[in-house]
Amino acid sequence: MKFVVAPDSYKGSLTAREACEAMEKGIRKVVPDANVIKVPMADGGEGTVQSLVDATGGRILTHAVTNPIGEKVTAKYGILGDGETAVIEMAEASGLYLVPKDRRNPLHTTTFGTGELIRAALDHGCRKFILGIGGSATNDGGIGMAQALGVKFLDDSGTDLPFGGGSLGQLSRIDLAGIDPRLKECTFTVACDVDNPLTGPQGASHVFGPQKGATPDMIQILDQNLLHYSQIIERDLGKSIRELPGAGAAGGLGAGMVAFLGAVLKRGVDIVIEATGIEEKVAGADLVFSGEGQVDFQTERGKTPFGVAKVAQRAGVPVILVAGSIGEGVEILYQHGVQSVFSMVNRPMTLEEAMENAHVLLEAAIERIVRAKFHNYKD
Repeated sequence: MKFVVAPDSYKGSLTAREACEAMEKGIRKVVPDANVIKVPMADGGEGTVQSLVDATGGRILTHAVTNPIGEKVTAKYGILGDGETAVIEMAEASGLYLVPKDRRNPLHTTTFGTGELIRAALDHGCRKFILGIGGSATNDGGIGMAQALGVKFLDDSGTDLPFGGGSLGQLSRIDLAGIDPRLKECTFTVACDVDNPLTGPQGASHVFGPQKGATPDMIQILDQNLLHYSQIIERDLGKSIRELPGAGAAGGLGAGMVAFLGAVLKRGVDIVIEATGIEEKVAGADLVFSGEGQVDFQTERGKTPFGVAKVAQRAGVPVILVAGSIGEGVEILYQHGVQSVFSMVNRPMTLEEAMENAHVLLEAAIERIVRAKFHNYKD
């Protein structure tokens, strides 16, 4: 019998690879000779690097980079099993968690470290890039990232702009003469699950600025600066990015990656589906398992279990989700290939206890499900 196990991480408890191992153990308690295909998954957010490295037999590397407030930190990135595809989570270098609450100021925070990670991967020979851009501390339109790759942003006097979205109002000219020539050989795919434009009421500054420390006055400045930035990009680069869906992601980094890297913005789970080759792995399976910490109505909006279910549905293979907890609205998933949803919690317990024993609980839940579905199975 063939099973495919393709969970996301159970945040704070299990990585996607550890969840795969627990699921496999549960299956083998019932079907010892099962063909179990393990596909650690993610949706472009936290854990994407580890999942794709695990799924493809790649490796994790580290590099010293500049964090959002100009300090040096060590960030990790992945190179997939093909040896030429880099996977980068911008939060590793430019994430909100790297900035203490009392120092969060998107007028000054920079994406420079994200550009340094891209440059490090270029040095390792990578020419294909998968980038997750959630969790940023920045609102600089990606100029820091571009600065690290050789782009100059100049004011009226020809002086380089300092870090941060607060300087964009002084932008007079973009100079691409020094941009890293290796970028012409590269493709960039960006995991972007929001459709916010760069500016306006639904743009980067208004929607995401407050969580990064922006006051109402800062938001107005940042929004006007990004508008000016988009006008200079259109004039100097011939690219219209202001209304592009997803341009406002990560404080406008989505826009910057399209403008300077020629990036394509896609749903995170779709990128992971393609990179892991799960479409081919699901073919001919008897059952697919997926899951993550919480499954609810939001799962339909592009979370990992939903993406896995759609793949299995196209292949005509049933899918069962096993979650840490089940929230409201899971019924909508039954229209998208999900046969049923189970919680791995088997008795009253605290959240801390459930998280501490997640491996055992997940293994036991999978065993119970397989026993119920394949109780007539004989070795």
